Amino acid sequence: MAENSTHGIPVDEPSDIGRRVLRLRTQKGLTQRQLAEPAYTAAYISTLEAGRVRPSEAALRHLAQRLGTTVEELATGRPPHLATALRLRLTDARRILATGHAEDAAVLFRALRAEAAVLALVPEQFTALLGLGDCALETGDLADARDLFAEAEALYADEPLPRRVPALRGRATAHLLAGELRYACYLLETAVDELNASGLHDPDALLLLYTASIAPYMDMGAHARAAHAAELALALAPQVHEPALVAAMHRGVARTLIAEGRIAEADASLAKAQDLYQQLHIRTELAHCHWMRGYVHAQDGNLRKAETELRTARDMLASKRAALFTVQVEVELADVLRRRGKADEAEALLRPLLAPTALGAERGAVHAGGAHRLLGLIAEERGDTEAAEEHYCAALSLLERTGAACDLADLCRLLGDLLRRTGRTEAALDAYRTGLGHRAAPGTTTLGPAPTAPPQWGRP
Repeated sequence: MAENSTHGIPVDEPSDIGRRVLRLRTQKGLTQRQLAEPAYTAAYISTLEAGRVRPSEAALRHLAQRLGTTVEELATGRPPHLATALRLRLTDARRILATGHAEDAAVLFRALRAEAAVLALVPEQFTALLGLGDCALETGDLADARDLFAEAEALYADEPLPRRVPALRGRATAHLLAGELRYACYLLETAVDELNASGLHDPDALLLLYTASIAPYMDMGAHARAAHAAELALALAPQVHEPALVAAMHRGVARTLIAEGRIAEADASLAKAQDLYQQLHIRTELAHCHWMRGYVHAQDGNLRKAETELRTARDMLASKRAALFTVQVEVELADVLRRRGKADEAEALLRPLLAPTALGAERGAVHAGGAHRLLGLIAEERGDTEAAEEHYCAALSLLERTGAACDLADLCRLLGDLLRRTGRTEAALDAYRTGLGHRAAPGTTTLGPAPTAPPQWGRP
């Protein structure tokens, strides 16, 4: 198979194409002149059939039309129905991922990826790799997810950036879930800069990138950047016709509204996302909407409703065996339970989450830090200051690695207060200074300046 391609379709060697043209022309009972006219000469057809010239894309289109076949079959010898059938099966695998278990969908995606590779169907290989990456995200296999998305990007290395963006977004999400917030921002900001600076204004790609950047910005305390990304995403939404992209945008925007205290607007945004996910039957994302609505109610002080929404999200994710997302919700549910006076139930929920297979430095570091923080609060409320300090220090170690500025500042305050109450004033001051240092420059990313804004909008 040659390196040349036509619209992403690999093109065979000239000798293979020549033999194919000769066979099809003979079957049709056409002379070389009849096949050539009016655009080409009989001599050109003779040279082509002898394998001494590679036909251009225009020539392939002309020949395919005259021979009653497709450009793909003429260029590759592959019947076009094979690609169509494979795409339909990829859609089925995606539906299983949306409504069933990720492990079941992964089995199909792996088989389809292998089949697409044998048939040299590059777009279908790319789609299968994206599906496998999403399966790995759902099951919490973050290293596998990064590798799969990186392989998809490499497969499309020669394609325009907008076509690679879904894989890049997936890789950034894997880094985010692992607690590598700055690197997730770096990947997303670099892509936004490249798209906007080069004039590659692709609304779908930009919406995907801006939406994906909201979560790491918020976790890092870069609320102004998150709000600006949400503003740009909202402006792009009318140009985007993919409902799942718009739903994800509404979910991301809700998080910035919560931070601004606009609780009713955040809930309305989540309701829009939830409605779209229900129409699309995307169960995991629907669970994320319940999760976020639980967070909204918790912020608003309605702990009973918060507990109901978070339990719904937890049960939905557990039924899909979405392991990492399930334990992350359980951390937030434990926080609500503690605030409702159910400390024993909260502790019983939290302790299993700190097993290496649940949460840790390489797997949900932000939520692992949150679990230790909650266990520290529970221990402190019971008067066990030694256990509380151990949990606060464990949380600090996890969160410093992520750069989650707001969580770090809050944790340093808790640790400082504990140290001060136990008579260790200098150690308490050190803890407070550490927290103030994180609050002084929140949201610092590896790039520094905010990414380039699209030409039609001003900078924040």
